[in-house]
Amino acid sequence: MTKFRPCIDLHDGKVKQIVGSSLTDSGAGLKTNFETDRSPAWFAELYKKDGITGGHLIMLGKGNEEAALEALAAYPGGLQVGGGINAENASKYINAGASHVIVTSWIFPEGKLDRKRLEELVNAAGREHLILDLSCKRTGLDQNGKPIWNIAINRWQTLIDITISRETLTDLANYCDQFLIHAADVEGKQQGMDEDLIRFLARYSPIPTTYAGGAKSLDDLKRCKEISNGKIDLTIGSALDMFGGKGVKYDECVKFNKAQD
Repeated sequence: MTKFRPCIDLHDGKVKQIVGSSLTDSGAGLKTNFETDRSPAWFAELYKKDGITGGHLIMLGKGNEEAALEALAAYPGGLQVGGGINAENASKYINAGASHVIVTSWIFPEGKLDRKRLEELVNAAGREHLILDLSCKRTGLDQNGKPIWNIAINRWQTLIDITISRETLTDLANYCDQFLIHAADVEGKQQGMDEDLIRFLARYSPIPTTYAGGAKSLDDLKRCKEISNGKIDLTIGSALDMFGGKGVKYDECVKFNKAQD
């Protein structure tokens, strides 16, 4: 059944909410919706108190490792961690308390799927602890007028030739426990979800999947449940009151989750 999934986005060691499409390697042009001096551990402890699981803790760039480890220590087994994860460091985060590690760009060197790296990740973390982030951007329509989404790597700045297709989802599901998919075009903008993508994921993803991007109200959470038949979980970030948003109260999301149990 559809659940609200929280997030903790880290940039320069601080909890922030960022417009996804503005995130670059240089940091130039970065657009931030929210920044707080509250530690990531504070948010982790809140999620733990409220029994909210499956939240993703994302390290956006360097200088976030210490903050991430503090959050994992505050909520062992309750958070998934991503950002710079590879076969060499994956087990460190699992041992530090992460339920899963989230990986994207590292398995697509030079924009191509590297199955050797994928197998190394599975060996290092275990398939049951691995989430593949297949975040994407719309790139056009197919011959039937249906949307096409290409996977976006390197902080969503680089589009690769691999699309979010039934075949891609079926193939990669053999290597991981869950998918996390940001609609990078709408991420952080609070202008509405990519409902076509949610429907597509609900129809073709063979494993648990969380969608993120554009959710702005409690109605969006209900809408995600409706159009995905309860199959897709939803992340709400910038619209939450705890992140300076005005669209939805965190407490309402907690109540929504409890009602699904």
